Amino acid sequence: MRLFAAVLPPERAVDELGRAARELAALPGADGLRWTGREGWHLTLAFLGEVDEALLDELRERLRRAAHRTDPFTLRLHGGGRFDGRALWAGVAGGLDELRLLAERADAAARRSGVPMDQHRRYVPHLTLARSRTPMDLRPYVTELAAFEGSPWPVAELALIRSSLPRDGVPGERPRYEAVARWPLGAGG
Repeated sequence: MRLFAAVLPPERAVDELGRAARELAALPGADGLRWTGREGWHLTLAFLGEVDEALLDELRERLRRAAHRTDPFTLRLHGGGRFDGRALWAGVAGGLDELRLLAERADAAARRSGVPMDQHRRYVPHLTLARSRTPMDLRPYVTELAAFEGSPWPVAELALIRSSLPRDGVPGERPRYEAVARWPLGAGG
């Protein structure tokens, strides 16, 4: 299974960002971007890649413990940025220290479960809005996103998401995401 650990924004936050994304998609050149679907919007904490089913029970238990040790916190979607000229994303504000801690705990849970993780990179909290196959100037989109301020929302759970890649040759096909497990944050969970 191709898996990742994530925080899923609530519907209200998705709706707010959806309105901003529609405006971005109307900008000149936006047809050169592949826009992500709202149903897949998430904040990746740790990308696990292909995980052997033999590791799933221990992985689930370790992620449950990571969630248990992390108190709930508040986030809001805020502003945006880009990775090179290939990815446009919405940023996050609020409990960033707590979000980074949860990301570190999810990464450690995967490693200790035997999941071979890529080399550790600095965590940049973001929600991917669009990608480009070839580098393009994303600065106008980032400038438009600078004023975006979503409403605060409580982060109360950690989710394990299964990712199914699009099938080759199917026009408009997008990755599909399914939450296969969820754990409440904090000792109350």
